[in-house]
Amino acid sequence: MGGTEQVINQIARGTSFLGIKTDVLSLTSNPGPATIDIDGYQAHRVRQSFEIASTGFSAAVFRRFAQLAENADVIHYHYPWPFMDVVHFASRVKKPTVVTYHSDIIRQKRLLRLYRPLQQRFLASVDKIVATSSNYVESSKVLTKYSTKLSVIPIGLDKSTYREPDREKLNYWGKRFGAKFFLFVGVLRYYKGLHILLEAAQGLDYPIVIVGAGPIEQDLRSQARALSLTNIHFLGYLPDPDKVALLMLCYGVLFPSHLRSEAFGIALLEGAMYGKPMISSEIGTGTTHINIADETGLVIPPSDSFALRKAMRYLWEHPQESAAMGVRAAERYWSHFTAKKMVRSYADLYQQIIN
Repeated sequence: MGGTEQVINQIARGTSFLGIKTDVLSLTSNPGPATIDIDGYQAHRVRQSFEIASTGFSAAVFRRFAQLAENADVIHYHYPWPFMDVVHFASRVKKPTVVTYHSDIIRQKRLLRLYRPLQQRFLASVDKIVATSSNYVESSKVLTKYSTKLSVIPIGLDKSTYREPDREKLNYWGKRFGAKFFLFVGVLRYYKGLHILLEAAQGLDYPIVIVGAGPIEQDLRSQARALSLTNIHFLGYLPDPDKVALLMLCYGVLFPSHLRSEAFGIALLEGAMYGKPMISSEIGTGTTHINIADETGLVIPPSDSFALRKAMRYLWEHPQESAAMGVRAAERYWSHFTAKKMVRSYADLYQQIIN
C-alpha cells in the first residue's frame, strides 16, 4: 500500500470496531475479484480504462459508485483524484460528503489550470474538508479558501496492524546490514528526494537501505552506479514483516522528500512509531508536524545534499542524542498519531455532518 491507501485502510478498519460499515471503491488495472473483504470492510474494485497524469479513468465506475452511494449515509472522498470530481457531479448523489485533502496538485501545472474550475466547484460542494496537518493548511493556497468547512485530523497508525517479524527474519537482516544503518521506506517517486540522498551519500561509508519500488527506480540505480556508491542497498518491494524488521533494526529513518507533493509522510510516521530518530526536509507540510527539529530528529532545507550529509553524520556520531530523539519520537507518536485517535475524530465528524 502507498500512503493514501494505508490511511484509507486504517480509517475503514478502525471505524468498523465502532459499528460503522465501510465500502471502499477504487480502480484497478489488475485482474481479480470485484469485491474483497479486508480487515472488516469491503473493497470494491472497478477496472481502470486508462490513466492520464497519474489519474485513473473508468467508464464502469459511474454505475458502481451510484450503487454504493445509494446505500451510504456518508460519502468520503480522498483528494486529489480529479476523475472522482466528475463522478461526484455526474451521479447527482445527495448525501453528506467529506473530503480528506491529502495534497495540493503540484507537478501538473498546465493541467491544473484546466482542472481548477472543476476543483473549486467540487470543494465548494462538499460538506467538510479534512486536512492532515495544520502545517499544510497554513501553506496551501487552496485550503485557505475553504476555512469555514475545514477540520484538521492528523493521520494515525495502529501499531498492532504491523506484523511482528520472527527471530529468524530479524537475524537475517541484522547480519546483512549490521547493527547500524539508515533506512528509507517508500514508493520511489520524483518528489521523494532520493536523488538528493544519493548525492549526500558520497564520501560516507554508512549503510543506507532503500526499501520500495516505483517509476524512478532504474534512474536511481543508474545514478548510484555513476557515483560509484557502494553503501547504497536497493531492496525493491518487500513484504510487511521484512519492512517491520528493518524499521526495528535501523539506526535512523531518512525522509528527504523535497516537494509539497509529500503532504504528510506515512513512512516518516512509521519511523516515529518504532522510536527512530528522523531526518526530513522543511517543505511546509505534515512532515514537520511529525518530525520536530532537534527534538525527534533533524530538519534540513529541501534539495540540499550538503545539509543532508551533515545531518546523517551528526546522528551517526552522536548515538546517545540520537537514541534520545528516537524515544521522544515514539512518545510523540503515542500522544498524537495513533489510529484510535484519528478514527474517533472521523467517526465524530461523520455523525456531525449526518446531523
